[in-house]
Amino acid sequence: MLNDISILIEVVLNGLFVGGIFALFSVGLTLIFGIMNIVNFAHGEFIMLGMYMAFWIFAILGINPYLAIVIIAPAFFLLGLITQKLVIQPILRSFGVAQLFATVGLGIIMQNSALILWKADPRSIRGIFGQSEYFVVGDVRIFYTELTAFLIATVMTFLLVAFLKHTKLGKSMRATSQDLQSAQLMGINVKRIYLVAFAISSACIGISGAVIVPIYPVVPTVGFHFALMAFVVVILGGIGNVYGTFLAGLTIGVIDSLAGFYLDTAFKECTNFLILLIILWFRPSGLFAKQRSL
Repeated sequence: MLNDISILIEVVLNGLFVGGIFALFSVGLTLIFGIMNIVNFAHGEFIMLGMYMAFWIFAILGINPYLAIVIIAPAFFLLGLITQKLVIQPILRSFGVAQLFATVGLGIIMQNSALILWKADPRSIRGIFGQSEYFVVGDVRIFYTELTAFLIATVMTFLLVAFLKHTKLGKSMRATSQDLQSAQLMGINVKRIYLVAFAISSACIGISGAVIVPIYPVVPTVGFHFALMAFVVVILGGIGNVYGTFLAGLTIGVIDSLAGFYLDTAFKECTNFLILLIILWFRPSGLFAKQRSL
């Protein structure tokens, strides 16, 4: 009986840790939609690119992927600036179909470029904590990679919230999200806000890629799975709600972990979407949403 309880605690903790990762790469998605009212369907491919960047920095330079964040975050911030300027900005006032095809097309280009450059061979990073992959508390195993990923995800999420609430630029982003016309009338440079918002979102995605790669192997198509999870998390958390997205990520992580342990593998993938449908039946605005704003 005691052993069963220890296993359950371990599965739940694993879910919470993985859920923190889900929250990190989902926060970037909700930030873009909350401020710019656009869905980035290339979101998964940005995650994939972050994973590859962390892998190659480790393989070539020997830099730990967690330390590589100091390189990856600025690089993805710059990538976000370029992407927003060249791809997103021209279609902001277009119909939703134009936005859909532009970001889907960008994702296809990124995915196939990765396939040409690095082929379809899975690549992963192992042993960054030495021979010991976990430590034991009582009868519960806690893996270093998952705990580290959770801590980084938590710190980054709360830093983002603090930025949005306590800095002039963050307040301008929130104002733009809540009322675009009023923000413009108050002298806020909306184009600049959009540019910085997409860049910050991209930096978050790049960081999540570095955090994920010691846990999941990377292939050019890996982004599809993570993008699906991000959309589930954002919808459950309430679009534009950063705190809600974080809590939804933890919730989905626990559900995913429990389903993977207690259910057949064939049912694991559909569990999150089944839960999503049930929750949206009762709360169409999301599980933690009070209003659509940052």
